[in-house]
Amino acid sequence: MKALITGASSGIGRDISRTLSKMGYDLILVARDKEKLEKLEKELTCDVKIIPMDLRHEDNCTNLYNLTKDDNIDILINNAGYGLIGVFDKTDMDNELSMINLNIKAVHILTKLFLKDFIKRDSGYILNVSSSAAFQPGPLMATYYSTKSYVYNLTLAIYEELRRRDSHVHISVLCPGPVNTNFNNVANCEFKIKALSSEYVASYTVDKMFKNKLVIIPGFKIKLLYIFGRFIPNKLKLKFTYNIQYRKQNKGV
Repeated sequence: MKALITGASSGIGRDISRTLSKMGYDLILVARDKEKLEKLEKELTCDVKIIPMDLRHEDNCTNLYNLTKDDNIDILINNAGYGLIGVFDKTDMDNELSMINLNIKAVHILTKLFLKDFIKRDSGYILNVSSSAAFQPGPLMATYYSTKSYVYNLTLAIYEELRRRDSHVHISVLCPGPVNTNFNNVANCEFKIKALSSEYVASYTVDKMFKNKLVIIPGFKIKLLYIFGRFIPNKLKLKFTYNIQYRKQNKGV
């Protein structure tokens, strides 16, 4: 059994790699940072193939598929992504377009290409990493929230298509709240709410994925947000979310 994990060099991707390795899965690990991938490879007990690659470039997504399509991959985990905080008209457009390429295009391309193979053999798991940000609009993190909403809704739509053809291919979407990863440093923000450990999130996620859970939400508080958020008017959501992002941007003050 083999899994391909993007964004595997740190955070949730790294700890999902560790979890699957302990379960006996061989791994293909993808990230930009070759040194971090090599460090992770040394600690794992399974067979590991590392592929240093920047998936912000569309051609690399296709290249990754072509490099691995004959490896009999059983699990695809689209974890690579990052965030950016700031007022929409002030944030850097090139950075945002790179984020869109990674958070949306890479997930879209890899999901489509591997899904076709999984459907042909009628088996396999796909896990797309979204965020609790997918559940509402995100002023001060407008682009990031929008990318995660795309991943969330894409996954749900594919799930229903698979269900209606009685497919044995399973797809899930992970929607965590704050997690102790390098996300804060990249996005230049700080969470006010206590973050979950990436080790816990990884273990919880893998367990739920194999139980064919569609929407995976670690943490009781985020589950409540998901449930009750559907009954809150949009303008109230906007005010609430703006205040949260403002505190992040100002390091919790």
